[in-house]
Amino acid sequence: MPKASDVKKNSAIEFNNSVYIIKDIERSVPQGRAGGSLYRMRMYNVVTGAKTDETFKDGDMLTMADLIHRDVMYSYADGDELVFMDNEDYTPYNFSKEQIEDELLFITEATQGLQVLVIDGQAVALELPQTVSLTITETDPSIKGASASARTKPATLETGLIVQVPEYIASDETIKINTAEKKFMSRA
Repeated sequence: MPKASDVKKNSAIEFNNSVYIIKDIERSVPQGRAGGSLYRMRMYNVVTGAKTDETFKDGDMLTMADLIHRDVMYSYADGDELVFMDNEDYTPYNFSKEQIEDELLFITEATQGLQVLVIDGQAVALELPQTVSLTITETDPSIKGASASARTKPATLETGLIVQVPEYIASDETIKINTAEKKFMSRA
């Protein structure tokens, strides 16, 4: 049983006799309190999809839910749902676009390293790799002689995500993006 301070984003915990996926964690240190950080967690019930916000002290003990990570690849879109196929046994996992709207900004047909979190046989979350390679569809022209540490400019990627890139990067280049921070890392 980990403390609230040890729990990470996309973890599954048991809370109020239900299983919740943690989608966001905000840490705050109130002034005037003797040493305790507070962790405000935005959680979604895996069965109903209901959203709840809870605040835990850093020493609160939480119960982790049993979950399985399955390697998957993006297969196809079926109306308002996206289908991901298990790499080993070809089990299809369906997610609505609404369920994975944040993750959609990083997914193409070529995306590798995707994982589905499964609890009691039900797919509850899609986990992204640390980095993905995406192609720039639109950005200002590159500037000759621009240094790597100089100013940045916005670039629109093939999935619609907009990130800041160095001035020497041009359209149609493939770049690496950090999925956690939504930031440019390097050329791919």
